[in-house]
Amino acid sequence: MSIEPLSDAKIVDSWRNNARPWVEVIREDRIESRKQVTNQAIIDIVVSRSPRSVLDLGCGEGWLIRELAARNINGIGVDSISHLIEAAQHAHSSDYRVVSYEEIAAGKLKVLVDAIVSNFALLGKESVEGIFKAAPSLLNSQGTLIVQTLHPAIACGDFPYQEGWREGSWAGFGDDFTDPAPWYFRTLESWTKLFAENGFRRLEIHEPIHPKTQKPASVIFVAELPMHED
Repeated sequence: MSIEPLSDAKIVDSWRNNARPWVEVIREDRIESRKQVTNQAIIDIVVSRSPRSVLDLGCGEGWLIRELAARNINGIGVDSISHLIEAAQHAHSSDYRVVSYEEIAAGKLKVLVDAIVSNFALLGKESVEGIFKAAPSLLNSQGTLIVQTLHPAIACGDFPYQEGWREGSWAGFGDDFTDPAPWYFRTLESWTKLFAENGFRRLEIHEPIHPKTQKPASVIFVAELPMHED
């Protein structure tokens, strides 16, 4: 059965095909923007909220869970790609699980944490909307949702500044990568609506600046659930 080229299913298919070289890239710290800016930015934001427990959505090979564990924060990492979860499990003894976003949206992940974090891992359309709907059920009272993603003003490029599917690219990643994953472009306004429509409040927007380009290397959204009323 063929997969629609611009779809959530195609994103998962592409990552399954490129999981092995991706692990090598992350372990060897070969992505400049991550090394220079975004890795430390997401660590700092999570730590600033002082969570005791964190769910990492789309954890990949588990680098963020390992960093948080070193700071005495308990982490659960989930990803739909089994090879990435296996790599995470071999590197560290934290709680890693193969779970798809669709399964999470259907209520099949039974956890409660102080914070949910997703680091460049909310790339689709329906899957992301499903995650936002499910997120409140996975968070403790006044829990926090933290999302780092491509900055819309930078990632838009020469395309119109409006929501829609975009073709992916592995430019600069080497010949080991094939079949790039598409991604769904969202404006700043549409991202903020996702938070508001799913019950999150006190939205903060952070824009880590790359020291060389002096432009945003990413955008980080931080929002809280209101306190549960008895």
